[in-house]
Amino acid sequence: MSASPMSFLRASPPPPHVVLLSDPLFFSRAVPVSAGASGAEAALQIELALESISPFPLAQLYYGWFWAAGAEGALVFAAYRRRFTNEQTAGWTEAELVMPSFAALLGAEGIAPATAIILHAPEAVTVVYWAKPAVPAKVLSRVIELETSDADRAKVRDALVSELGGSLKVVELSAPPVADPATSDGEVVLRSGEFVSRLSVGRFAALDVRDKADLTAMRNARRRDVVLWRTALACVAALALLGVGELGLVGGRIWQEGRSAKVRAQKPTVDKIMSSQSLANRIDELSTKRLLPFEMINVLFEEKRKPAEITFIKVITLPQTGIYTLTIEASSSDAAKVPVYEATLRNLPMLQRVEIRDYKTRGETATFSLIVTFKPDSLKPAESLAP
Repeated sequence: MSASPMSFLRASPPPPHVVLLSDPLFFSRAVPVSAGASGAEAALQIELALESISPFPLAQLYYGWFWAAGAEGALVFAAYRRRFTNEQTAGWTEAELVMPSFAALLGAEGIAPATAIILHAPEAVTVVYWAKPAVPAKVLSRVIELETSDADRAKVRDALVSELGGSLKVVELSAPPVADPATSDGEVVLRSGEFVSRLSVGRFAALDVRDKADLTAMRNARRRDVVLWRTALACVAALALLGVGELGLVGGRIWQEGRSAKVRAQKPTVDKIMSSQSLANRIDELSTKRLLPFEMINVLFEEKRKPAEITFIKVITLPQTGIYTLTIEASSSDAAKVPVYEATLRNLPMLQRVEIRDYKTRGETATFSLIVTFKPDSLKPAESLAP
């Protein structure tokens, strides 16, 4: 059965490329670091210590170190560059990390004091010893033949353990750790059976034995490539969203055009219904309601609301203003009484609106139009005038 074409989406990311070098190629030493040193200060002290104990200058070495913040010692390891062929180093270019096999154990957590971890590789047996939890105190390695029997391999292991002396807790690994599939950009997880070692990205530069200047340039280039790649992905995602939005606009335009066509098709029928409704309302208004001009005028006059200085000249009702509105042409022998009368009318609960228009004065006299609108059903027909 062929694999599903979408299976690559379900596959986990590949493990990081970690190159583990043969332990016997490296010598290792525990070197002191001053208390409270920063990372940069510790690196300088470690390199000075390595330069003092090495028969070769640093430029001729592949070297690295392991140091924990606050520790007063570090484990440094180095190998003469000429011990590696060009074919070997050519494979390091694309590697995430290049280090001796025992360095893969240095990310183990919870290591108790006086613990030795024995690492079996086809060509060597290595013991990493922690006198204190933070940093290993010693690394011992012995070369063995590929055809060495298990019994002879055990003798080599016992000889290495006896060199450490004292009461030890021994953890034995049958094979070097291998990298787990990548789950984070922040660390590499290496595993051998139940043993797990976690190496943070912050320790990569120290553990990696490649040329430090080349390593810095390579990591900067890799970070740049990651940024460019993520930027490209963000652009592609943005373009995809824009495409989806454009499709949504096209679909919305088609839907709106369909609705508009339906509205246009139904408009004559709706207009006919609205006209009929308006006519029915007008007929109902004429049959059930009537103009009450005398009652309205009485409201404007009663309780001496209208000052004697104001005279109503003409009272008009217009069809377009409805049956609740009166338009009154008036004059006043005292112009100051007009706003007083307007304020009085505005306070009446049955009036909906009071408006003064065409207000003109000549000396103490004034002419104006008074437009008053009553609230619907606020007036009742007078009994004397009722049919």
